[in-house]
Amino acid sequence: MSEGELVLRSARVITPEGMRAASVAVSGGTITAVLPHDAAVPDGARVEDFGDDVLLPGLVDTHVHVNDPGRTEWEGFWTATRAAAAGGITTLVDMPLNSLPPTTTTAHLDTKREVAEAKAHIDVGFWGGAIPGNVKDLRPLHDAGVFGFKCFLSPSGVDEFPELDQEQLALALEEIAGFGGLLIVHAEDPHHLDAAPVPSGPRYADFLASRPRVCEDDAVAALIALARRLNARVHVLHLSSADALPLIAAAKAEGVRITVESCPHFLTLTAEEIPDGATEFKCCPPIREGANQDALWQGLADGTIDCIVSDHSPSTADLKTADFGAAWGGISSLQLGLPAIWTAARARGHSLEDVVRWMSTAPAALVGLGRKGAIEAGRDADFAVLAPDETFTVDPAALQHRNKITAYAGKTLHGVVRSTWLRGRKINDGATLAAPTGTLLTRPGQG
Repeated sequence: MSEGELVLRSARVITPEGMRAASVAVSGGTITAVLPHDAAVPDGARVEDFGDDVLLPGLVDTHVHVNDPGRTEWEGFWTATRAAAAGGITTLVDMPLNSLPPTTTTAHLDTKREVAEAKAHIDVGFWGGAIPGNVKDLRPLHDAGVFGFKCFLSPSGVDEFPELDQEQLALALEEIAGFGGLLIVHAEDPHHLDAAPVPSGPRYADFLASRPRVCEDDAVAALIALARRLNARVHVLHLSSADALPLIAAAKAEGVRITVESCPHFLTLTAEEIPDGATEFKCCPPIREGANQDALWQGLADGTIDCIVSDHSPSTADLKTADFGAAWGGISSLQLGLPAIWTAARARGHSLEDVVRWMSTAPAALVGLGRKGAIEAGRDADFAVLAPDETFTVDPAALQHRNKITAYAGKTLHGVVRSTWLRGRKINDGATLAAPTGTLLTRPGQG
């Protein structure tokens, strides 16, 4: 340990080997060693002792709609990354929509990076988009360092990002598989959506009926069949239907290269509790019933679901009209994901180590960020410090999101983020946020 290094000490540090008392040595923004709690500290090293608060690896959120540029009145890199830092997230990967332009060409990626560079409070990477007619753009985007490609199988909600039909999906996936890329899929079947009742009015039950579970189940089944045929790597976004879990588990068992995420709102909120007209709860696919939620938690416990990410998809307040048919579908939860999930996880007998695996280690592995997602030597010194037994009541006014809309308003949650650290630098002290010091990330191996 050289002079001027940093040592972070806690009675509870979550490492790949489990939770233990430890001192974490940091130099040059990298973890250099995980030492015994009472290890001697060399002269000149700065010590931060967190007592009994838990030192976690910074969370990695691979599903965030920042909407910048083009729809910055909905969100933006400045506000989104501040919200992330306040919530213990140190890395996010931005979705290719709902920005204008969408990230479907290298020129559009350059635009996105130019906008993000000076505003990123945390590390930021980018997904590319797969839309009709841009197969020729996929390899250049891959070579430019996007982490993979997002597509929709049903309308996305914005005209500039159309969905792929099955023929277009096969063409895109064949191209992506050819260079070893990853396709991430909004899996809802458009034919079932067309056949379902059209949502209208304030009743949540009517909206839920408009997006039945079979929409997801059949879309996932078709995706599995295509991934199997092409030996392609695919990832199912924001799974809400637990009925798809047996299909996914069987596909994994036979070697299909498929991973799956779910989201805090599907794991902590239920259809039964959503008041009519409360479109802050609207998202696609929808929040489903409590019994379905129980099955999703079982899917997490047995490893069928790999990770939990936010699908933070904000909008301005005027787009959250009380009509579930007309309102924008998206839930703002970037700052609240960790306490929301921890509150539910602890009630179900899961540990903080489980939460770290779902919200940090597994998302980092999904996108190949080998320097993120764990507290061990050689990783980036990205941390969150959590008081897991403390509670707070969600006040929308206290959120860093640009628009103070949340389905968690008024809920009491366990887990207060005391501080957040990016490469050994404190960027959130629980009250104030530092100036932006985030790095724009490219897929490992790309410049």
